[in-house]
Amino acid sequence: MKLGIMGGTFDPIHIGHLILGECAAEQFSLDKVLYIPAGNPPHKLQREGRATNEQRAEMVRLAIGGNPRFELSLREMQSAEYSFTYKTLEAMREERPEDELFFIIGGDSLHDFPLWRNPQRICNACTLLAATRNHVEQTVYLQEIELLRTKFNASIEALTVDNLDVSSQMLRERIAGGQSVRYYVPDAVREYIDKHSIYKG
Repeated sequence: MKLGIMGGTFDPIHIGHLILGECAAEQFSLDKVLYIPAGNPPHKLQREGRATNEQRAEMVRLAIGGNPRFELSLREMQSAEYSFTYKTLEAMREERPEDELFFIIGGDSLHDFPLWRNPQRICNACTLLAATRNHVEQTVYLQEIELLRTKFNASIEALTVDNLDVSSQMLRERIAGGQSVRYYVPDAVREYIDKHSIYKG
């Protein structure tokens, strides 16, 4: 099986995450895309005013419900340890030796990737699918990919996705300010946020 993996806090999940997963599945013939909400991300410890783990997981479930190729995994939320990508990928590779793993990241993560915990072990465990974001020039983006290929002897493929200027932080700010997030998130997610008064301070 060719298995795509989308990690993130998904606080909240939005159309950018969904389009990224769909484009990856389409362009690389992935059989499944796992959405794995981070349970205890070490770089995002301040959770005040954010959704709970249970709420983030439910929003992902609602968002991906209509796509048979998308699946929710709670493996990181079920661990009391910090969520590190290399640990998740290595554990999955051990559990599923017959599967080919593809880790999907936004192009904005490429520049910071060498600063992630154990980037070499991430590269050893999977193929990286890197998508552009924030109107990064294509030549700069491809140069970044080539640098990482050389530095880590990594398998990295360019994932072509239309740029969408949307982020979870922007959506939290819009909700806190009383602005609409219609069309930025699936209707079921928007209704869930309204019902539970998430991000409204």
